[in-house]
Amino acid sequence: MYIIKCEKIYFFEGLFINFAQQNLSKPLKKNKMEKKITIQELLFNRGLKKEDKIVLLRHKDNRKTKIIRGVAYNESLYDIYRDNPKLFLEYQAEQAEDKFKGVEYIVSFLGEEGTKSRFLGVYRIVETITNDSFSPFYYKMIEVKGFKYLKERVIIDWGKGTLSWCQGIHNEKEIIEITPGFADAFPGYPNVILKFNRLKEIINEGYPEWKRMLSAVNCIYAILDNKTGKIYVGSTYNRQGIWGRWEVYVKTNGHGNNVSLKEMVESDPKYADNFIFSILHILPINISAEEAIKEEELFKKKLGAISFGFCNN
Repeated sequence: MYIIKCEKIYFFEGLFINFAQQNLSKPLKKNKMEKKITIQELLFNRGLKKEDKIVLLRHKDNRKTKIIRGVAYNESLYDIYRDNPKLFLEYQAEQAEDKFKGVEYIVSFLGEEGTKSRFLGVYRIVETITNDSFSPFYYKMIEVKGFKYLKERVIIDWGKGTLSWCQGIHNEKEIIEITPGFADAFPGYPNVILKFNRLKEIINEGYPEWKRMLSAVNCIYAILDNKTGKIYVGSTYNRQGIWGRWEVYVKTNGHGNNVSLKEMVESDPKYADNFIFSILHILPINISAEEAIKEEELFKKKLGAISFGFCNN
């Protein structure tokens, strides 16, 4: 694992870009004598000017339902951005107030755990539309080129004022971490909720952080059929951990040799696109099959997976 000193990012940005393409997920380290590196320095080094009218946006919307262009969405902002970036930009463009009056550029971030915020790009406002069909203010934007190797990789500390989601460029934000991007960002076991297409991507590409974490433990897991609402509960109990078992689902186009799931997938090869995989409970890597199945039976009873799901016993 590389350790990047902050001064290398500032003075040798080309080196920063090369490092950013590596598997870096450690917070940046600096000694007491080193000056912190801010997102402002990188932005100005990349072409934005200090005299430009710029605001920083941190998107963190905990509402269960989000209305975007008149349509209700129950997904998290994280999922909306990952699955449909264009829809996320529509969300950003709609405002109830003239929040971006006189603004030329928007620097967009996605709020993560605590005050962490992931850089999503720079956008130039080209037109403000008032009282359109869906919102009082709609801002047409185009993405500014030149930030490709920073996008989704740079993590900043937004600071204490997380409720202040729109701030001026003068509010310095320290860069605290560089990651390979969303693709390799493991969200923690309780937050693993994967559509089958996403699981295929992770397994087939062999994302290192995901493989390391999913190979370290076993678990009780669930597969939700998003079309019927039925659920399958299973367990893993092998030395390859969750990764080893879920790899079988990918290789079998989603059914994992389960009888009920296999019938549906064989009748419709695309049916597994309805499946959502999640982790219910973590088990030790050295757990025996007998112990794991006992835990599995408990969760089947709790969730009604035999009576109302895909579990046959």
